[in-house]
Order: sequence, then C-alpha cells, then structure tokens
Amino acid sequence: MTDPGLRQRKKARTRADLQRHALRLFRDRGWAATTVDDIAAAAEVSRSTFFRYFPTKEDVLLLDDVDPLYEQAFRALPAGTPLLEALRLCVRTAFASLDEEKRVLEEVRMDLARSVPEVAAVLRERNTWGVEASARMVSAAVGRPATDPDVVLFAGVVTGARLAAQALVHADPSRGYIDTLDAVLGRLADGVPLADAPIATIATEPAGRAAP
Repeated sequence: MTDPGLRQRKKARTRADLQRHALRLFRDRGWAATTVDDIAAAAEVSRSTFFRYFPTKEDVLLLDDVDPLYEQAFRALPAGTPLLEALRLCVRTAFASLDEEKRVLEEVRMDLARSVPEVAAVLRERNTWGVEASARMVSAAVGRPATDPDVVLFAGVVTGARLAAQALVHADPSRGYIDTLDAVLGRLADGVPLADAPIATIATEPAGRAAP
C-alpha cells in the first residue's frame, strides 16, 4: 500500500519544482513570453501534469510556501514578544531560512504578483493579502476575536504597510521587497508617520500639475 504521506510529499515536491522552473523562466524571459508549455518542458513533465497542479499560469504565482515558515517562526518566539516586533522577526527569520536562489525567486514571485494585472486581480478576489487574512493571523497571536475592532485596525495597518512597501519597490526597483517591508514595519514602531503633522494650505490642483 502506498504511504499517503509519501504521496503528498511527492506532490508537494512536484508542485514546488514546477513553480521554481516557472519563476526562472518568468525572470529570464518575462511573464508574457513564457507559456505553460515552456514551463512543462523545463520541468520535464507533460502539459496535462502542469494543469493537475495549477489550473492556470497565474496560479503558479499564487503558491506561497513561505507562509508555513512565517508560522513556524511565530511559534518559536517567546511569549510576551511585542506583536509588531514579532511580525518583523518572522519576516526576517522566514527569508533567512531560504537558500540564495529561493530568496531571489521569491522576490520575482512577489514582484510579478504585484505587477501582473491578471494575478493582482486574482489576489484581490481571493483576498489573499487582504485585511481579513491578516486579522486571522493577528487574532490567533493575541487571543482575541478576528472581528475585534483593534485586531481589524492593526491588521489594516499591517496590510497598508505591505502596500506601502510594494509602492516603494515599484518606484525604486533597486530596493529589495523584504528589506523594504522590514523598514516600513520598523517605522510603525514610532507611530503612524505624519499622523500629527499639521496640514499646509490645500492646493486646488494636485502637486506637479500646473493650473491652466
């Protein structure tokens, strides 16, 4: 009798191998120029095998095998660690555990997930990076309901920090996303930037746009 655990491990390895080859091709050729057939050929599997693991090409980018590393790092933290510090530690610990190629390919995956409209649309639809998903994680960490207003607010702040890191990387592609996210979360330790800043006179036209 086949060991169910062994079968699942083989499936996980095949899925990860397909994603690794796909990310290499996306990095080297670009998203649009890479086909499902290209990925299957690189992984030395059939097209039908690819579709057994990923319903679409977009789904290759949605596979996130770093999340379990976050959870593992979180469980290893001592009780009493401040929540924001815990999140920063988990991000750093999870990515430090990856080998060099995996770190590079994970940056590729996240960049494409942000920049490819079809993938971004699926992420929004599934709420993969949304407030509710973050609230569930925060809820488990602090032992309060996911609907608790403070839990939802903190989750919203963290989600906003992630979006801010994405915007900074988009504006300056030389930045690394993980280092940028860590820096953004670190800024929040001193409070929300500009929260107490007095507003200046409100311009009638957006900055950088001359009035007629």
